[in-house]
Amino acid sequence: MATNSYAGVKNSVAEPSHDGEFSCSLKELCSLMELRGTEGVQKIQESYVDVNGLCNRLKSSPIDGLSGYPADIDKRKLVFGQNLIPPKKPKTFLQLVWEALQDVTLIILEVAAIVSLGLSFYRPPESEGTNCGKGTGGVEDEGEAEAGWIEGAAILLSVICVVLVTAFNDWSKEKQFRGLQSRIEQEQKFTVVRSGQVIQIPVAEIVVGDIAQIKYGDLLPADGILIQGNDLRIDESSLTGESDHVKKTLEKDPMLLSGTHVMEGSGKMLVTAIGVNSQTGIIFTLLGAGEEDEDEEKEEKKKAKERKKEKKKKKQDGCVDNKKKAKAQDGAAMEMQPLNTEETRDSEEKRKANLPKKEKSVLQGKLTKLAVQIGKAGLVMSAITVLILVVLFILDTFWVQGLPWEQTCTPVYIQFFVKFFIIGVTVLVVAVPEGLPLAVTISLAYSVKKMMKDNNLVRHLDACETMGNATAICSDKTGTLTMNRMTVVQVYIADKHYRRVPEPEVIPATIMDLLLLGISVNCAYTTKIMPMEKEGGLPRQVGNKTECALLGFLLDLKKDYQAVRNEIPEEKLYKVYTFNSVRKSMSTVLKNADGSFRMFSKGASEILLKKCYKILTASGEAKVFRPRDRDDMVKKVIEPMASEGLRTICLAYRDFPAKHGEPDWENESDILTSLTCVCVVGIEDPVRSEVPDAIKKCQRAGITVRMVTGDNINTARAIATKCGILQPGDDFLCLEGKEFNRRIRNEKGEIEQERIDRIWPKLRVLARSSPTDKHTLVKGIIDSTISEQRQVVAVTGDGTNDGPALKKADVGFAMGIAGTDVAKEASDIILTDDNFTSIVKAVMWGRNVYDSISKFLQFQLTVNVVAVIVAFTGACITQDSPLKAVQMLWVNLIMDTFASLALATEPPTESLLLRKPYGRNKPLISRTMMKNILGHGVYQLTIIFTLLFAGEKMFDIDSGRNAPLHAPPSEHYTIVFNTFVLMQLFNEINARKIHGERNVFDGIFNNMIFCTIVFGTFVIQIVIVQFGGKPFSCVGLTIDQWLWCVFLGFGCLLWGQVISSIPTSHLKFLKTAGHGTQKEEIPDEELEDMEDLDEIDHAERELRRGQILWFRGLNRIQTQIRVVNAFRNSLSPYEGLEKPESRTSIHNFMTHPEFRIEDSEPHIPLIDDTDAEDEGPTKRNATPTPPPPPSPSSNQNNNAVDSGIHLFIDASIPATPLAPVSPMHSLETSL
Repeated sequence: MATNSYAGVKNSVAEPSHDGEFSCSLKELCSLMELRGTEGVQKIQESYVDVNGLCNRLKSSPIDGLSGYPADIDKRKLVFGQNLIPPKKPKTFLQLVWEALQDVTLIILEVAAIVSLGLSFYRPPESEGTNCGKGTGGVEDEGEAEAGWIEGAAILLSVICVVLVTAFNDWSKEKQFRGLQSRIEQEQKFTVVRSGQVIQIPVAEIVVGDIAQIKYGDLLPADGILIQGNDLRIDESSLTGESDHVKKTLEKDPMLLSGTHVMEGSGKMLVTAIGVNSQTGIIFTLLGAGEEDEDEEKEEKKKAKERKKEKKKKKQDGCVDNKKKAKAQDGAAMEMQPLNTEETRDSEEKRKANLPKKEKSVLQGKLTKLAVQIGKAGLVMSAITVLILVVLFILDTFWVQGLPWEQTCTPVYIQFFVKFFIIGVTVLVVAVPEGLPLAVTISLAYSVKKMMKDNNLVRHLDACETMGNATAICSDKTGTLTMNRMTVVQVYIADKHYRRVPEPEVIPATIMDLLLLGISVNCAYTTKIMPMEKEGGLPRQVGNKTECALLGFLLDLKKDYQAVRNEIPEEKLYKVYTFNSVRKSMSTVLKNADGSFRMFSKGASEILLKKCYKILTASGEAKVFRPRDRDDMVKKVIEPMASEGLRTICLAYRDFPAKHGEPDWENESDILTSLTCVCVVGIEDPVRSEVPDAIKKCQRAGITVRMVTGDNINTARAIATKCGILQPGDDFLCLEGKEFNRRIRNEKGEIEQERIDRIWPKLRVLARSSPTDKHTLVKGIIDSTISEQRQVVAVTGDGTNDGPALKKADVGFAMGIAGTDVAKEASDIILTDDNFTSIVKAVMWGRNVYDSISKFLQFQLTVNVVAVIVAFTGACITQDSPLKAVQMLWVNLIMDTFASLALATEPPTESLLLRKPYGRNKPLISRTMMKNILGHGVYQLTIIFTLLFAGEKMFDIDSGRNAPLHAPPSEHYTIVFNTFVLMQLFNEINARKIHGERNVFDGIFNNMIFCTIVFGTFVIQIVIVQFGGKPFSCVGLTIDQWLWCVFLGFGCLLWGQVISSIPTSHLKFLKTAGHGTQKEEIPDEELEDMEDLDEIDHAERELRRGQILWFRGLNRIQTQIRVVNAFRNSLSPYEGLEKPESRTSIHNFMTHPEFRIEDSEPHIPLIDDTDAEDEGPTKRNATPTPPPPPSPSSNQNNNAVDSGIHLFIDASIPATPLAPVSPMHSLETSL
């Protein structure tokens, strides 16, 4: 075990020497960290004698760590770099503007506006003489004709507005996301030793030479070399892809790598490489996550083109500058293309977890599908509008008026056609609800920001919305439902059961000494009890809380554990068996002066008592402990303690006499037997006061809470009853892990879904459960098909072994305080206060997101329906849209951007928890909402058409219908426009309620954003109408006219009351809309095509059906051409064909636009499993061997193929069986 060779190093860090450099270079350390196992040990012995030699060279002490002087730390950062991987540069505002401009409808509008601008400056020569039809006459004033350009300019201006708003939204979203990332990063702390003190510092502050303490559950933040370890096992699968845990010892394998997880044990390491130089950093740089200059990429592309021209005379010139260096595997020239596109990286990250296909977040699935459908409808409407306008104009001019087509009139006619086209496009713009994605984003971003205040740190945006659908929560007990402040309240010691902690005098001295030594050394040294922070507070518990309870028990007995620890430092412990979920106990071995050994153990009482064969009596002597005595003890001591909700822990010890020699420490089952029981303690962990209430809320909201715990079943049952998970008189199940496994497995020991289905609906408590049981339960509930809705499961976890269950669950909650890094990595939301009530808040926010989107939809669709119908019928009847292009764009802005802001930021209310979850298949637009949309549509259309066709009589003004091309704006059409906008404003207030509530003003002042936006829009509307003039086709209105407009708008609220009086149940004919796509609806062959996709994107399915067929066709033709060519050159039939894998998914076709039919250019393979190695002959003229069919396992842990990174096999390199190469290579593959 840990060799004690620290002498002489102790005082090496008295003063940091500023003059002398470190006698160890960065390069030297990097090359050292690339070695593994015994190679590493040899290198350390050759270069530095041992780890202490390396510590000396790095001017660090294995015991006291660094001095911690700022000057020394800064110097280390300068020489060895910082522990940061530079983030990818965010998109600039201009890039976002450019992206927003890519929107097709906007482009069409821009083109139309520019054409209209150009034509408006054209004056037909001697147009006085020629009559171009009555539609063009009536331009009284020269000045009016001059103003024809205003409309085009106004459209351009409003397009610019829309673009800027969109870009700004994207930019703030990006900024928020970065803020969130940095917040998560700042939360990560790590324990290091500096000038003899154990302190926690942010991960970014770690420097080379630090001595870091590592323990179970840590995610290593840097590369290092082990100095001292207890039973240390590390999961290196994130780097090597090997799932077995690697045992780390000083003698065999002391190399610890960043990004790997500590699965067992504890120890200390010397940090040797950080940031970009650590193993994770190197990979990130290879993936192009390090900052990558744009120019460099362009250079790369240029170089690549030149190389292609040269047709690669020399095969080896594929080396690229150091930044993208990849190890050339056995002479096969390799080249890294800059892989830093967002998609590839995101998909890489998504693929790290080999999960079953995740549906795109439910809400987004439904929304994209709905948006596509509405868009299609809008397109049809706008096309019809344009057609009708054009046909009517032609008929009227050339047939009714019987005019010939004059050469001089052509531009005038074109101007008409452009105007019609612009009207059509505006109908389309209004019809397409581009505000939908915006509303989702705003709503989620807003919720995430607010959830921070409710102690929910959301790591994945869509988790927030999934939480609203949750139907089941599987919660841990310790720390989530309870306070995680453990105290020993009962103890069975020296043949007596004490109901409270006894006085020290009562306990025999021999037992007391064993207790003191046993608890002090057999608790992790990182666990301590610190003095209270403020007067009258409780002492602070640091580290494992169960161990804190035991240390607190010693303090209650007036003993000092720290004195013992100072006498026996951690380095002197001979061997430590750390706690893990299989052992359920922890043991520490001490070597005595006479060569004998003594082992102290602590663990779950029912497990350890089975291994005890003696027990200490009141006299302090040991007497035989028979199975009969054990059963008595279980009945009389352990069960009464457990039924009060106490966790029972047994403390025991064993002596190994010197005469028997040293036992075989690896043979655990022999070591951990024939123990002598010292005492059994009952530890209380009080239920949090707010939990029973929170659980009641969950049950009322239709969410089942289940408790999954490692504790004894009686303890679990008692706590579950206190929390309200179990009510007296319920017939719910409480099972132990073993019994659960027995019931769900068939004779062969395989898990059967229908067996799980018999259990889970009634199961409320799962005790003594292992992490696999938790995962099995979660998976069983999610895969179950017995209820008509698929269950949506949230899981809480804190331990390393909870990772799989957290990943499998729909939403994984990790504990922010007690949680390990591994759990946090696997989770979707981190609970910063470890409290169950925060989960209930998350449910509330999730449901609120759903409701916000529905409110917005109800509002938006009403405007859509009305605006499209008005523009369409108006155009058909009066040959001109009553709402002008610019006005439509303004309405679009109110509808989309402002309304999404106003309605998406409604704060949640308690009433959200009074209804059942919506479930995954609930349509977005319920019957009630459909009733509201159609009802308000009818009201608004009636008003608008009345105004349009009878307005001039009612207000006694000139009619605005049939106005010539450049006629000045009329009061008539201004009133129509104004009333329309005001009706939308009042309807926005109606849209705040979607479940048919009567009081739409309820809580309106809690949402200041809403009030500001409605009021602001109203003010802008006044300005537009009174001073908008020609660009907005408006004329100032009188007070009377304004009052009428406001009154008609206010009518919306009154009409809303009428609508809500009609019971929805009578309106059977109303259809719901906006269902998600069910998996069953997707045809099988499409599902096969989607094999390689991580998510099923419903919108893409809608748009791509045609394309898929087209691509399949193309692909077949292409393959046939290649086969023909191949035979023509009498080569092997496989020559020049791509590997079957490289073109299997639709996704690949989509990201792969160019289809090369000629095969003259050799392509360079990327890092991938299918590395073409040169085993056969390398010359060009060597006969190529046909590649064997790819082995099924070839693409297991590597999905580079699927993420749009294409693999081309160079025709010159014969493909050979796929074989993994060096560890570095398999490390790249797993990423």
